[in-house]
Amino acid sequence: QVYLVESGGGLVQAGGSLRLSCAASANIFGLYTMNWYRQAPGKQRELVALITTMDSTDYADSVKGRFTITKDDAKNTVYLRMNSLKPEDSGVYYCNARRVGAHFEIWGQGTQVTISS
Repeated sequence: QVYLVESGGGLVQAGGSLRLSCAASANIFGLYTMNWYRQAPGKQRELVALITTMDSTDYADSVKGRFTITKDDAKNTVYLRMNSLKPEDSGVYYCNARRVGAHFEIWGQGTQVTISS
């Protein structure tokens, strides 16, 4: 069974940067779209960024130009580089793998990101 492990969260000041990592236990990038979601207290989980099996990317409007999603096939790891962080970027960030053409997905346990003003 494939699992995802996020890391890299923490507390940073507004304007700072973080890089989140999502390590998959197997090489799944050829079959799964990889997504980063976040959830702030009292709010719904929202999609922040995604990268497809063909390496196409897309971002929520709120993070365009500040966040970058990439993946390293050799390390089975997806990254989310976050720059110019704002307090409203705070929340638990979750890595998600969604199987292309099938109703199946995998979630990581989440990593907390807190941005102080």
